[in-house]
Amino acid sequence: MNKNKLLAIFVFQLFCQNYLLSQTQPENYVFFNLDRELIRNASFYDFRQFAGAQIKYTWRSLEREKDVYDFSTIEEDRLFLLSKGKKLFIQIQDVSFSSNIRNVPNYIIEDPQYHGGINSQYEFADDNDNNPRETGWVSRRWDRAVAERFHKLIMELGKQFDGKIIGITLPETSVDFGSTGKYYPIGFTPEIYREAIKANMNATHLAFNQSMVIQYVNFMPGEWLPWDDKGYLSSLFEYAELLKIGIGGPDLIPYKRNQMNHGYSFAQKYQGRIKLGFAVQEGNYNQKNEQTGWTLTVQEIYDFAKNYLKTNYIFWYPEEPYFTRDVKPLLLREIR
Repeated sequence: MNKNKLLAIFVFQLFCQNYLLSQTQPENYVFFNLDRELIRNASFYDFRQFAGAQIKYTWRSLEREKDVYDFSTIEEDRLFLLSKGKKLFIQIQDVSFSSNIRNVPNYIIEDPQYHGGINSQYEFADDNDNNPRETGWVSRRWDRAVAERFHKLIMELGKQFDGKIIGITLPETSVDFGSTGKYYPIGFTPEIYREAIKANMNATHLAFNQSMVIQYVNFMPGEWLPWDDKGYLSSLFEYAELLKIGIGGPDLIPYKRNQMNHGYSFAQKYQGRIKLGFAVQEGNYNQKNEQTGWTLTVQEIYDFAKNYLKTNYIFWYPEEPYFTRDVKPLLLREIR
């Protein structure tokens, strides 16, 4: 066989491989947030195009007191979904987006050894960090004492659920203490925070070596891409590949500039090398498509996730009217 014919065969095989890769269907889950009781609606569990549910569980609800764990809600949800032929992704929440909600146990806040346990996040009126407005609370992930307790929680969860749930997601990396350092919490620097996120990734990888691990990575404090690249975000993708865990993110909004410069850019680079999972969350459905100037369609969201990001998992928030009117009919067309 001559060289030209061999080359033609090779090119054709490569084309077929790439075509098949592009045609791979992502698994679709419903992101119920904290509304776990909704998994009992037949409109969800009878819809075969949904592989399962993604549910948030707060650290506070899982560790009522120090070393007193209660995983009964996870087990109840897992068994119910299993009875309906569905899978469970859990997300462990240590952050809130309301100044009235704290998602860590009381002892973490009250015991002095945890240095308050949580810190406020802010929005600012300008780049000089003026007129801060509290937007929620995040656990002191960078504080070794707090991190050790979070890792203990993850280890205990792994003992009970590794291999019994399809996966576990860790909440987004984005935290906002401003850019000047005036509102940095005690002990916080962007470099220390990066290492803390890596430690969380590693602890979850060690606890869950059968179930899928996905770290939500969207933005990192201390850099803003592409103009101010400190390597914080890129290092998390590199570390995920090293650990053989997944990466994903909240707010699946196609072509949104900030996301395109950050998480989406690296997700595209690492597709096929690590598992990817992205969530369509509340408020995403009516965002503007920055390529067209028109409101996004669910078809555009799906096509972006499947063909641009080549994500392995999509988590759909059941926001109406979009969910019933658009999401379910789309999945009926796409998944036979």
